[in-house]
Amino acid sequence: MFMPISKQDMKERGIDQLDFVYIIGDAYVDHPSFGAAIISHVLHDHGYTVGIIAQPDWRDPKSVMRLGKPRLSWLVSAGNIDSMVAHYTVAKKKRSDDAYSAGGKGGQRPDRAATVYCKMCRAAAPEIPILTGGLEVSLRRFAHYDYWKNTVMPSVMVDSGADILMFGMGEHSIVELADRLAAGEDVRSIRDVRGTCYLCDPKETPYGAVQCPSFKEVSESREMYAKACRIQYDWQDEVYGKTIIQRHGDKMLVQNPPAISLTTEELDEVYSLPYERTYHPCYEKVGGVPSIEEVRFSITHNRGCFGFCNFCSIALHQGRKVTVRSEESIIEEAKELTKLPDFKGYIHDVGGPTANFRLPSCQKQLTAGLCKGRKCLAPKPCPNLQVDHSEYLHLLRQLRDIDGVKKVFIRSGIRYDYLIEDEEFMNELVEHHISGQLRVAPEHCSAIVLDKMGKPHIEAYKRFQKKFYEINGRTGKKQYLVPYLMSSHPGSGLREAVELALFLKENSIHPDQVQDFYPTPGTLSTCMFYTGLDPYTMQPVYIEKDPKRKAMQRVLLQYFKPENRRRVIEALIAAGREDLIGHGEGKLVPPDAEYMREKRSRENAPRGRQTPSRGGRPARGGKPAGGKKKKKR
Repeated sequence: MFMPISKQDMKERGIDQLDFVYIIGDAYVDHPSFGAAIISHVLHDHGYTVGIIAQPDWRDPKSVMRLGKPRLSWLVSAGNIDSMVAHYTVAKKKRSDDAYSAGGKGGQRPDRAATVYCKMCRAAAPEIPILTGGLEVSLRRFAHYDYWKNTVMPSVMVDSGADILMFGMGEHSIVELADRLAAGEDVRSIRDVRGTCYLCDPKETPYGAVQCPSFKEVSESREMYAKACRIQYDWQDEVYGKTIIQRHGDKMLVQNPPAISLTTEELDEVYSLPYERTYHPCYEKVGGVPSIEEVRFSITHNRGCFGFCNFCSIALHQGRKVTVRSEESIIEEAKELTKLPDFKGYIHDVGGPTANFRLPSCQKQLTAGLCKGRKCLAPKPCPNLQVDHSEYLHLLRQLRDIDGVKKVFIRSGIRYDYLIEDEEFMNELVEHHISGQLRVAPEHCSAIVLDKMGKPHIEAYKRFQKKFYEINGRTGKKQYLVPYLMSSHPGSGLREAVELALFLKENSIHPDQVQDFYPTPGTLSTCMFYTGLDPYTMQPVYIEKDPKRKAMQRVLLQYFKPENRRRVIEALIAAGREDLIGHGEGKLVPPDAEYMREKRSRENAPRGRQTPSRGGRPARGGKPAGGKKKKKR
């Protein structure tokens, strides 16, 4: 069931005034992979009316009023994706496309969409409360480094003017807020809802809170920023998490403890609501909304991830605790998929943040929470980790047996470092659930870089890779691993990039795509990128910010492409690894004519002189070629 998007829709349903008007930065897609669809259906299921205004014209303040004023509150979200990531590449170049907009056309939402929409709502109806949520504001709830402006910005609460910010998964929070607003409570007095933030006078700050360094302090001191980041992560646990506060000028930002995760029964209920599972028909004339294609025939079976990679937003948004739907709920959804007219028999994915997590990381975390400042899988699996895929295996087998289902694939994140501990599941995965290629995420091979990523060391991937191809050989299948790789992550310099290039050559891996590290708000890796410090050790971290050398790192991972040869040679010279330029075993790239000319020129130069290379700045820790040291005055 689609929610009303026009006054005509409201009239046909006998609605004079909506309880909530929901402003979203995506095109309207009524599918449970989209946060706005879930929240609107949850509210409707609790007896509230909700209208959707998708991608209002931010140049026209009146565009948020086309459904009239809401009775209880505006709801505001930038959508499923951060508006800045939707608009800009990691090189800060404007994108022309947007998979979450009608026809895939870019430019349909403003930069920092949630803030802009909140201001529009405030201007249109100052007396109506504003509740904001979703990924964009969730990760900006504290003072944060903004990559696009290259500065520290205050909490989005300060800039947006919203009354309450909901972070993380919002079903519990939104229902409690709706009920209390409906009961007549003033939004300014609602200050105890878990999973929410608000601003108050410092003298009204609740007792017992953990205090972060202030906005002023984190803006002026990178060390203070790193300390604040650690505090924010350390207390994001629904068992032992505390209220966190951070002063912003004459206001105090208060973050209540995270919301309690939905139980299996509650998740089942959320996913049983009457979603249309597609985009609104109003987009048909422009070709629909591309993002539906990735999820239309996929099933989400879990939430949360105890993998806790430092560059990932899940820990601060969904949380580290894994919660799951029941097998019955998932099987029922699969049967519904088989009834769709364009279903061809293939379930594209049965996954979530991490597909093969269906159990808690260990029994201790159920009562004591997840260990503060520690990883369950990195650099090595915790001795208390329970590895058991039996329930997931049973689920996949049942899905394969449904009439009309030909194949069940797993395409979302598989944790190979968890999977490798369970040979039975690995055998079945290879035999039944791969569509020719399996995407996994070693990300790098250097222990220095992997430690800063919060990922296991490369030995775990090597074990997995060896076993994967052994099973494929035994079963007669020709399936391949496609590794996700990242360049320029904190800790990675040219030497580490060369190390990764050599690993790729040794293992005959030729990646089609390489991701340059993108410093998005709120992650531990972004904290390192900005401060140059590891927030958990306060030790310096090497950060590559020079665009030319970042490009060198990226091109080294595709050293095998003929069109990259010149740039790879320049990167190797800059890294001090000319020994890898040449023909034969142990070499990374053959020389070109320009390199040979320069090499002969250097060899023929008179003794005592050096001809500067064309490799850019020297390798980390090295000294510039040629020249004399300047005398101190």
